[in-house]
Amino acid sequence: MAPSSAPEPSAAHRGGPSTAGGHAEADSRTENRADNRADNRAGSSGRGERPAAGTPDDGRERRGDPRRGAVDIRARTAWVAGGTGLVGRSVLPLLLASQRYASVHAFVRSQASSLPPSIKLHRHRVDFETLAASPGSPRTPADDVFILLGTTLREAGSEAAFRRIDYDAVLAVARAARLAGATRIAVVSALGADKSSRVFYNRVKGEMEQAIATLGFRTVVIARPSLLVGDRRALGQARRPAEDWALRLLGPVQRLVPLRWRPVPARTVARALVRAMIESQPGIRVLPSATLFTLGA
Repeated sequence: MAPSSAPEPSAAHRGGPSTAGGHAEADSRTENRADNRADNRAGSSGRGERPAAGTPDDGRERRGDPRRGAVDIRARTAWVAGGTGLVGRSVLPLLLASQRYASVHAFVRSQASSLPPSIKLHRHRVDFETLAASPGSPRTPADDVFILLGTTLREAGSEAAFRRIDYDAVLAVARAARLAGATRIAVVSALGADKSSRVFYNRVKGEMEQAIATLGFRTVVIARPSLLVGDRRALGQARRPAEDWALRLLGPVQRLVPLRWRPVPARTVARALVRAMIESQPGIRVLPSATLFTLGA
């Protein structure tokens, strides 16, 4: 299954009440600063980047110092998978407030999923497991794709179920976006991701990263946060006991914990991802937690 249905208008189209409120306004100021930095720092590729092999030239109009790379100057279309999750809820308002994006397409599992109202936002209901089995040829064009899907072994219930979400579904969305014309991708992975790890969770994340890098995207941005912090109850998500325990344990000494290991707010990860995409250059950029804190400040 592919996201081929006509997009459903957001609450703004239906005359529904606004729910984005101050979050979108505050994040808009952050996004404007990011836009300015993008123009001034187009050549800054950041630590952890390497050229991506076999990436295509999309031929779009660009500007910038040819010695330092170029920046796409037309408004873009973004896909967002996982927009109702902890990181996704913060990514959507940033994209909707940004002048860099003319339209945003959110792919959700349920029609009842709450999304911020905006004339730029279009909703598509998809079954990610079916999409994983048969990506097909999507009809909705894309320039950038943000994949913010993820679960835990406890929530998934088994290793096989976990892999269907954190590997199969992620790759299915990425492939569909690539077929739809996307040349840039941002994905949330995890601290410790390593395809050779003996830890199943870390190994699946590492395998996902490796697979994403082979799909031919011009730009790949990978976030590797440590423990994510956010209000899961407000999103209707189940509590994660391991997260609660770790936060209680680290709370009193959190400022003493190195940034690499310190729990990172989901909103910080969202700001860092969007900013990294706006400032992106060809290649693969990995954002460990320490970089997420700096870039998402």
